[in-house]
Amino acid sequence: MNDNNTKRSLWNDYRERNIYMITLVVDGRKPLLGELVNDCDSAYVELSPLGQKVQQDWEQLSNYYPQISVIACQVMPDHLHGIIYIHRHLPVHLGQVIAGFKYGTTKAWQNMFSPAAQRQAASPVKPPGNAVRCSPVQPARKQRLWSPGYHDRILRGKDQLQRMIDYVKDNPRRLAIKRAHPDLFRLQERIPIGNSHVAIMGNRFLLDWPVKVQVQCSRHLTFDEIEAQSRHFLALAQEGAVLVSPAISAGEKAALRAAFEAGCPIILLRENGFAPLAKPGGKLFEACAKGKLLLVAPWEHHSAKRTITHNQCKQLNDLAKTICATALAAAEPLPTQHSAIPAAQRPATSPAKPPGNAVGCSPVQPPGNAVGCSPVQPARKGAIVLSNKENKRK
Repeated sequence: MNDNNTKRSLWNDYRERNIYMITLVVDGRKPLLGELVNDCDSAYVELSPLGQKVQQDWEQLSNYYPQISVIACQVMPDHLHGIIYIHRHLPVHLGQVIAGFKYGTTKAWQNMFSPAAQRQAASPVKPPGNAVRCSPVQPARKQRLWSPGYHDRILRGKDQLQRMIDYVKDNPRRLAIKRAHPDLFRLQERIPIGNSHVAIMGNRFLLDWPVKVQVQCSRHLTFDEIEAQSRHFLALAQEGAVLVSPAISAGEKAALRAAFEAGCPIILLRENGFAPLAKPGGKLFEACAKGKLLLVAPWEHHSAKRTITHNQCKQLNDLAKTICATALAAAEPLPTQHSAIPAAQRPATSPAKPPGNAVGCSPVQPPGNAVGCSPVQPARKGAIVLSNKENKRK
């Protein structure tokens, strides 16, 4: 059970009152818990007998620990999301609660393949819709059902709790979208850009977009100057340019937010790399599914809470400048299965003069309003967060 207590927040007492979102992953990501049925908006997970047992045991945690209330649960084919509320002092560490749950569900998995259980097994039934039924996987002796450990996220405030509840309920639809557009959610590493190698996720065709504009604003801009910069860059985006920035300063955030809310494609540079199995969240997920977003990370993922340094800001802005000045030349071949990416989101090729005062762009302008953006006013401040919360200038 020790592995369930590792990588926890050192400042948090996991026996005291708090709300947690817990994620458990099936060992080897095997789809033992159910199958995704239907596409996108109507998607849901048809639970296997094991998945039903997992959901039942999670919802009954309070039978064993009355200090815990279960707020939400979503069993996916190869993982579980659950939100719980510890409303009074637990006699044990939360890790021991999770370990007991994992032990009980693993035992149930093994018992499903006992001789008595196999004699009572029902005959195979064709799954509904377009679901592809997986053959039951019989556990080897002492084989584990779950990957070691668990991931927890401490939820503070009603707004954050509701966002996580919505996220948990939305998981089947998100999975259907990712399966429909696999290239847009595939992490690609060591992509050469200039003298650097970066990791990317999203519409990689945006790297080849002929008109790219770097958004770099001083952190000393006044409110009126920020509004003016936002209108300026939004106009460029609506003329067909892809905006590129790490969105560090208030002006950069505002400019990218305005373009993003207008439905224009953007390239967002990140100080923090991509965690294993990570995908964009919220509105960034929707933009990624539409091919309107590319995330670029020059460094590896870290879990530390730290302030971005002046040198990192400079490196990210230099990388943005390089992206605007070059296309993706020496990277791996473009995906062959790119039919999911609309043609309007692929690079244009007709030669023309770049719009406005675009900096560092290839001398090409996409025809018409190729990015399909309708004129709108800049989004209100705080409408969407386009950078990591730790990305603050010193």
